[in-house]
Amino acid sequence: MFKLAKYLKKSLIPIIAIIFMLFIQAYCDLSLPGLTSKIVNVGIQQGGIEDAVADQIRVDEMNKLYLFMSEEDKSLVEANYEQDKDLLKLEQIDASTREQLNTVFGKPMLITMALSNDTDQAAAIKEKLGLTKDEDIFAFLSQLPKQQLDVMLDSMSSNIENMSDSIITQSSIAYVKAEYVAQGIDIEHLQQVYILMAGLKMLAFALLGMIVSILVTFLSCKVAATFSSELRECVYKKVISFSSSEFDKFSTASLITRNTNDIQQVQLFMTMLFRIVLYAPILGIGGILKVLKTNTSMSWIIVLAVGIILLVVLILMQIAMPRFKLLQTLIDKLNLVTREILTGITVIRAFSTQKHEEERFEDANARLAKTNLFVNRCMTFMLPLMMLIMNVITLLIVYVGAYGIDKGAMQVGDLMAFIQYTMQIIMSFLMLTMVSIMIPRASVSAVRINEVLDTPLIIKDPEVSMKETQTLKGSIEFNHVSFAYPDARENVLSDISFKASKGETTAIIGSTGSGKSTLINLIPRFFDVTEGEILVDGVNVKDYTQHDLHQKIGYVPQKGVLFSGTIDSNIRYGCDHVPESEIENAATIAQAMEFINEKPEKFKAEISQGGSNVSGGQKQRLSIARAIARKPEIFIFDDSFSALDYKTDVILRKALKAVTSEVVTLIVAQRISTILHADQIIVLDEGKVVGIGTHKELLNNCEVYMQIAISQLSKEELANE
Repeated sequence: MFKLAKYLKKSLIPIIAIIFMLFIQAYCDLSLPGLTSKIVNVGIQQGGIEDAVADQIRVDEMNKLYLFMSEEDKSLVEANYEQDKDLLKLEQIDASTREQLNTVFGKPMLITMALSNDTDQAAAIKEKLGLTKDEDIFAFLSQLPKQQLDVMLDSMSSNIENMSDSIITQSSIAYVKAEYVAQGIDIEHLQQVYILMAGLKMLAFALLGMIVSILVTFLSCKVAATFSSELRECVYKKVISFSSSEFDKFSTASLITRNTNDIQQVQLFMTMLFRIVLYAPILGIGGILKVLKTNTSMSWIIVLAVGIILLVVLILMQIAMPRFKLLQTLIDKLNLVTREILTGITVIRAFSTQKHEEERFEDANARLAKTNLFVNRCMTFMLPLMMLIMNVITLLIVYVGAYGIDKGAMQVGDLMAFIQYTMQIIMSFLMLTMVSIMIPRASVSAVRINEVLDTPLIIKDPEVSMKETQTLKGSIEFNHVSFAYPDARENVLSDISFKASKGETTAIIGSTGSGKSTLINLIPRFFDVTEGEILVDGVNVKDYTQHDLHQKIGYVPQKGVLFSGTIDSNIRYGCDHVPESEIENAATIAQAMEFINEKPEKFKAEISQGGSNVSGGQKQRLSIARAIARKPEIFIFDDSFSALDYKTDVILRKALKAVTSEVVTLIVAQRISTILHADQIIVLDEGKVVGIGTHKELLNNCEVYMQIAISQLSKEELANE
């Protein structure tokens, strides 16, 4: 998978933008539970008062608090409050200073509140100090020596030390609320404003998170689509550069699957990678940090939940991984069977083997369906299991958190926030789990794509293409050429030597399997020679780039190959800028005008995929016209007249003389009648040259040629020759 990462270079800036926006999205999502907690804790329970730091407080009340503060704490308070008549107003302070003040005010406010109320504790303290119920205890305390007051304060503080921070904070807020009421401040309005502002913040974060999520999805899809397009193009270019040797390693069906389904699987994973795989860790780590700030006493629950999820994922991956590897192979098999059936449908019908082919297809289809069902069941089983884990964890948090609330160590809003953060952490692992189901299949697909991209090319271009030798221009020479197919033990061709010159027609004939087609396929480098060399215009074919070499050649294969389009586009294939007059002339020479004129659209008549709407002879004539239109230096006809009747064959070969008089012409033929008037005939037998000469010369001195002639021509025809 990592080998394919280099194809993401073009999308580097969008990827950076995606990562940046994922942090923004995570920040928005992680802010919502905290704001919910504040609405419950501060907005509802505390009446909109956040902490013990009052925005304004009466001077006489502050003097009461000063009694229970150290000199250092008192100095801090005085430094941050400014007197306005009988009120002390809080100056502009930062979060750190506010936190310090909140700690400073906590215990004094709790003590002051306890002494101010008509409680048993206040009555006991007054009785101990010898005061009546109506006497002002704070006035008495203010008269005490500092040392005695400190002793008394230490005694009261020892009881407060055992209280939780939550209880101290709540008591302090109750004091601030009572102080605001005493000042005539509308507490209800204060509460409504706080809840409204917190709600607007939540709405803003939710809206920003939604916008960023949409942008991330858009960019992720764009990056993945660009990546797959680039990858598909690279695979296509690689496959196009394959020689026949490389094609033997992969079936056509497999190459199609790799360039479509496999790349689609990797593209889908890439989309999920940017939307989920990168986002989940950010959300998970952020959630853990938030939890540690909220309540560390229940962190063990998160560790337990993550451990269970990882265990479930590991078990399912061990079960499902082998099936994922098998899945792509089964898709290849189904494509192969389907392609064979569709290609050979006429033969299947002719031999009445529809039932057999149906069974082949059903077997391949059933195996694929069975494997797919197994994989899908794994995924189906995983989601409910994860939801069960989430629900059980939620119940556990509520159960443990209820004790914390009961003891005053935790607030309801904190419990709600903890549940939400825990769910976000678990959801991040759940998202990774769901994506992990895709990873094996995408990984297998990536390996299969890399197999194509990493396949070394046997036939390579030189860095600089050689120029032809002007003195030898218009010549082909085989110099002791031998050839063996890859991994074959024996040579198909052995020690082939001959020369074909400009203006001459060289014919190649021999029995089936003698190596005729293999020999001419060495010229355009469909294969490279094993030994010896082939010279075109005096230059070794290996010293040309394949493009420059192929520009010299007009190649007509034994089986005419047409492409979907029109007659004109097929003749014009490889030479787009040829005038219409030359296209028509090429069709005339190839004897194709007869059936072209019968069509209403003439040259604009449609050709179906593979030329399925024209006959074999028409395919061959259009293939010949395509080679003529190119005006090559070398014509190669690989038994390209086999589908033509004798009359059309004779007329076509006569017409060809006009365009082949100044070029090299090579003809592979099965019929002697096709090559009777060739300037040079090469006779092959079991991959070796057993005769070179004209028709008459070979009849006299080549036994193999004589046997072929006797099998095809009558005694009268031989005698005439």
